[in-house]
Amino acid sequence: MLTIFERLKDIALEIDKAIKNEDLGYSDQQNATGDEQLKLDVASDSLIEHTLKKLPLVHSIISEEKEEIMPVNPDGKYTICYDPLDGSSIVDVNLSVGTIFGIYDRGNLSGSGLRAAAYIVYGPRLELVVAVRGKAPRHYRSGARGLFSNRSPIRLNEKGKINAPGGTQKYWTPTHKAFIDSLFQEGYRLRYSGGMVPDLHQILLKGGGLFSYPGTQDRPQGKLRMLFEALPFAMVFESAGGEAIDDRGRRLLDLNPEHPHATTPCFFGSKYEIGKLREAYGV
Repeated sequence: MLTIFERLKDIALEIDKAIKNEDLGYSDQQNATGDEQLKLDVASDSLIEHTLKKLPLVHSIISEEKEEIMPVNPDGKYTICYDPLDGSSIVDVNLSVGTIFGIYDRGNLSGSGLRAAAYIVYGPRLELVVAVRGKAPRHYRSGARGLFSNRSPIRLNEKGKINAPGGTQKYWTPTHKAFIDSLFQEGYRLRYSGGMVPDLHQILLKGGGLFSYPGTQDRPQGKLRMLFEALPFAMVFESAGGEAIDDRGRRLLDLNPEHPHATTPCFFGSKYEIGKLREAYGV
């Protein structure tokens, strides 16, 4: 597993360089769900694929940008699911974006099969967070000559101050709107950039809060994909002392996606905010 984490540092440096120097326009391709791809999406996807295919531990890879599972090494232990550039639609306005990885037992693409998770933040500083079961997430920051220094392990407080509500408000249910409004009435601060990685990273480093992407009238099953986004961040939040659930109160890590691109409503936060969510939703 450490070998994989070391390669993620290489990936971080290369994609960070691409963000700063390559074309940010649209390509003539679409991803697995029909969204137009930026040239940077395609370049990031190709770079990660090229790097991961060299690792003997990797049995197969699945990209959010591709429809099918890609076999790599029949003797490998893990399937790696990744979102090559989450938030790429805001990279042209110079906001932080990220890459997400879920490392699963081969043949078990579910919360129970998730062995480790990681994400990269491309912002004013380049950062990497990795999590394995039973240990607080490790936090690395890139410094001089691209070397990554180990920061303090990440731990969430029981209660936070940040409220990051996703989804188009026009399509929120009355229950969800009332709940979000109640958090603002308690004094929570709105922090939402439109990039999942930087918004969740802020909650983690600031000690707590809530990120929500509910089921909405236009997307009843939510927008965020389990294997590439929801389950990896669920592991990070639980490892940091928080919780991650769906709109029925189920742990995200107890879910079993029906197909690689299955989505789910999801909520990530400190224990206090998730407790308030359960009360509001009656779950």
